[in-house]
Amino acid sequence: MHGTQPDRAIAPLRTSLIRAALALIVIACGLSLRWYGFPLGLPAFIVKYGGSLLWATMVFLLVGVVLPRLTRGQLAAIAMLIAAAVEFSRLVHTPWLDAFRLTTAGALLLGRIFSLWNLVAYAIGIGFGAGIDRMIAMRRAD
Repeated sequence: MHGTQPDRAIAPLRTSLIRAALALIVIACGLSLRWYGFPLGLPAFIVKYGGSLLWATMVFLLVGVVLPRLTRGQLAAIAMLIAAAVEFSRLVHTPWLDAFRLTTAGALLLGRIFSLWNLVAYAIGIGFGAGIDRMIAMRRAD
C-alpha cells in the first residue's frame, strides 16, 4: 500500500516511549528513596547505594530512549561509560562545578564525592535496567 509505514518503524518509537515511562518511574523511586529513606529509618547503605543503583538504571533507560535500535549490551556499555565518566568527574574541581554540585540538581545528577563503590552500584543498576527492559520486551512479544 502506498503511503503506509511498516510496523518496524513504529517499534523503536514504542520502545522509546516505554523506556521513557520506566525512567520516570525509576526517577520517582530514586527521589523518594533519597528524600524519605532516612525518615523511614532505612539504613544509610540502602539510601546511598540504592539511590546510585536507581540513578544508573535511569541512565540505562534514557540511553535506550535516545538510541532505541541498539542492543541491550550496547546500551549497557554506553550507560556504564556515562556513569563512570560522571563518577570520575567528581575528581575534577573547579569553582563553577563545585558550586553546581552543592545544589540539589547537581547532587542528584553528578553527586559530590568520588567512590569506587558507586561504580559497583552503577553496574548493578545498569544490569537491573537491562533486566527490566528484557522483561518488558518479552511481555510485548507474547
